[in-house]
Amino acid sequence: MRKRTRGRELALQVLYQIDITAEESDAVLNNFWELREEAVTDDVKVFTSELVKGVVQHLTAIDETISRYATNWQLKRMAVVDRNVLRLSCFELTLRADIPPKVSINEAVELAKKYSGPEAGKFVNGILDRIKAEQNK
Repeated sequence: MRKRTRGRELALQVLYQIDITAEESDAVLNNFWELREEAVTDDVKVFTSELVKGVVQHLTAIDETISRYATNWQLKRMAVVDRNVLRLSCFELTLRADIPPKVSINEAVELAKKYSGPEAGKFVNGILDRIKAEQNK
């Protein structure tokens, strides 16, 4: 698995935990690394941490963006996995110019399919395509 793909997967796990426990992000992230049995390279840890901290720092703006494009869906009623996949990718699309939009969307769709279900991939793709279209205006 590529390093950034692995970093996104780990970031999703941390964001999921933050979302369901409402604990402070730094504490969750530190505990996540301490309890990790699998070895993770430093560059994957750095990328994962950048994503988590970026999403948490810009959460209000990210949630507002997602809500604007998720027609007929309230953020709080979305599946927790789907909501956090969207947050992660929305952060990349809107605030990480070093990540091509196509890569961010494709990775998000794959995460949604893997951790939520095949229909989640379509749902995530639809919302992220709308966000990307707005970014390109």
